[in-house]
Amino acid sequence: MKKIRILIAKVGLDGHDRGAKVIAAGLKNAGMEVIYTGIRQTPQDIVSIAIQEDVDAIGVSSLSGAHMTIFSKIIKLLDEKEIKDILLFGGGIIPKDDIVTLKEMGVDKIFLPGTKIEDVVDYLKEKIFLKE
Repeated sequence: MKKIRILIAKVGLDGHDRGAKVIAAGLKNAGMEVIYTGIRQTPQDIVSIAIQEDVDAIGVSSLSGAHMTIFSKIIKLLDEKEIKDILLFGGGIIPKDDIVTLKEMGVDKIFLPGTKIEDVVDYLKEKIFLKE
């Protein structure tokens, strides 16, 4: 069985990375291969790393309030490179109204604070195995 590869990213000036590290560790403990970018990456960095690492999904943690800009730039870059097979999800402090808009833009799922790691693992396994 193929090992799921996930990129966990912190984009922009958001330096609050505890949640991203917790998710990365939880996914790794669940048997997934996790690439964690560290903080202060650009959308270009994220898309480039995702391509180089041949990931199944990109998870973006956003606590800075810049989520609409960050996700739209990542989606635009993926579209420009005609990449349709990388799942994009996120988490952090994101207002419910923005979640609706983000989903309409192409973000598959947003996890809010308090989400159980098992729920993220189950979601990723279901989504990634469905696309194969």
